[in-house]
Amino acid sequence: METIELIEIIGRGEDSRTQFKREPIGAKNLAEEMVAFSNGMGGAILFGVDDDGQVTGLTNEDVRAINGQLSDAANDKVRPSIYPKTEIHRVGEDNRLVLAVLISEGVSKPYSDKSGAYWIKSGADKRRITAREEIQQMLQASLLIHADELPVDGTTTGDLDTDHLGEFFVRRYEQSLDAVLEKDGITTGQLLNNLGLAREGSLNLAGLLVFGRNPQRYRPACVVKGVSFVGNDPAGDKYRDSEDIAGCLRDMHKGTMSFLTRNLRRLQGEKGFNTEGDIEIPVAALEELVVNMLLHRDYFISAPWKVMIFDNRVELISPGMLPNNLTVENIRNGVSVIRNPLIASFATKELPYRGIGTGIRRALAAVPDLQLESNQGDNLFTARIPRKAE
Repeated sequence: METIELIEIIGRGEDSRTQFKREPIGAKNLAEEMVAFSNGMGGAILFGVDDDGQVTGLTNEDVRAINGQLSDAANDKVRPSIYPKTEIHRVGEDNRLVLAVLISEGVSKPYSDKSGAYWIKSGADKRRITAREEIQQMLQASLLIHADELPVDGTTTGDLDTDHLGEFFVRRYEQSLDAVLEKDGITTGQLLNNLGLAREGSLNLAGLLVFGRNPQRYRPACVVKGVSFVGNDPAGDKYRDSEDIAGCLRDMHKGTMSFLTRNLRRLQGEKGFNTEGDIEIPVAALEELVVNMLLHRDYFISAPWKVMIFDNRVELISPGMLPNNLTVENIRNGVSVIRNPLIASFATKELPYRGIGTGIRRALAAVPDLQLESNQGDNLFTARIPRKAE
């Protein structure tokens, strides 16, 4: 970075991507900081800067010490290895030395220190994580595991909606479920294993959400909470309609679309008096966004989807920010990463979904002022559709 950019960063203060250190901190502490940045979105450690942003500067001896600690930490005190870059800047009229240690977002998450501890950024600070779900999220970010493939404790093949599975087989293979089982000489449990929907008698998350009879019995957070508010404040206490939409993914999609269409205005436009008007937001856009919300959430987060209708906007909120270095600009241009590939593979026959990564672009074509937001702090993805005043 240029020195003028460094000064601007210092002026903004510490945050989740910038850490100030007045002096050397030792290889062990440096390793923990590097791990936290690598497990997050990367960032910079600026040595020679006090916590309040005052440039105190380093001595040449300090710079040599930090470089030695960096070498020790990067090679021996982190797993896997991290390769930071360093820059020396002279700041101010008296040319005080600032050493910038630049750490990229890791491509082999999760990273740990030598003791096996995992660290992540928490605002301007870092914290050690021990929760299995958080470690799983980092493994998911590196495509090492997928939430939809993991068995759901307590489930059996008895939790399967066999009628629903049978309908799927007729559509997909033009054969009845019973005919397939008889032809191959296998049980329903063996068939589910072959399809990747179960393991050793337990349904995995994909099997439960796609073909489960009552998925919310085991995953109560996997529900769509719909509210149509009076006004524009999500903290408001008045609403026109509210519904918890449950069931399998197919049922939640249908229920969410029904909730939206019954709570949005119909516009007559050029249509005749006796003709029903069109929904104020194109149904094609709503359909794409609801599918995107259901399929691409982070299932390691125990939180519901939210569909909130305000007087001036509609918000569809999914747990989990964009994964794997995706940005809002990427997805606006058609770039996609499938976070739940097993669910997505069955959704092509269960939902209006093609799986080619162009759904957001189609929604944008129908609603050009669609706003998309990936919020790292709250770990949410929001699609926001402005509404026109009546």
